[in-house]
Amino acid sequence: MDAVRPKTVVELGTHNGFSFFVFCEAAKRLRLSTNLYALDSWQGDDQAGFYDQRVFESVSEIVSENYLDHAHLVKGYFSESVANFDDGSIDLLHIDGRHGYDDITEDFATYLPKLSSHAVVLFHDTHEFQEGFGVHRFWGELADRYPSFQFTHGHGLGVLAVGPSIPPAIAAMLDEARSSADAIRLSYKNLGRAVSRQFVLEVDHFQLIHELRLRVVEMEQHGQALEAQFEHVCGELEKATKAVGEMKASASWRVTKPLRAVSELIHRRP
Repeated sequence: MDAVRPKTVVELGTHNGFSFFVFCEAAKRLRLSTNLYALDSWQGDDQAGFYDQRVFESVSEIVSENYLDHAHLVKGYFSESVANFDDGSIDLLHIDGRHGYDDITEDFATYLPKLSSHAVVLFHDTHEFQEGFGVHRFWGELADRYPSFQFTHGHGLGVLAVGPSIPPAIAAMLDEARSSADAIRLSYKNLGRAVSRQFVLEVDHFQLIHELRLRVVEMEQHGQALEAQFEHVCGELEKATKAVGEMKASASWRVTKPLRAVSELIHRRP
């Protein structure tokens, strides 16, 4: 984002919004007046899995709370949404839809006319080789046609300079990569590892707090239940005590009455 300073960013395949929010946050911190578009059906597929409306609602809520001025969610298929963009208008394109060879080929061909003269395209999963994933194959073809660089950690990320006017910072990285590709990859891998560890620690921290809060609620509910049970027992004990008292009084009356009658008879005898 800092290297390209794009006026328009388009992401094909957003799902839960992680990478899209990275673009949004970068634009916000860099104070760029970038328009960012997230394109997705928000239904899922056989690779990412299918999901319900709640995923889109979650993404929409985060956008509304943090990036409403410049972030736009475009719901639909990529081929249907391409008409929303003028030719030569997209400066940064992130392709992360279906990962089959035919899918990635179609996505790139469909949006190629929309790319600006200094456009950069990012391809996710260029270093993923499981069955059904063909991005690595398509990337191998593109890397021979355009200036490019590939990061191999985190399933792989390809950086492709498509436009004839390559942004200076991107050109400098590509030039440096001719002699220091491994060092660049290692630097970014270490940076990514540090961020990932911090993220995991934060998730664990929030998870621990959440679990402790649940325990406190459970203890409070248990305490309330014990208090109610104690009050119930006290009430029953009070009833029992009263009943015992009444029984004692009744028994005492039944015993003392005949004794008094006998005593009176004895005292009356001559």
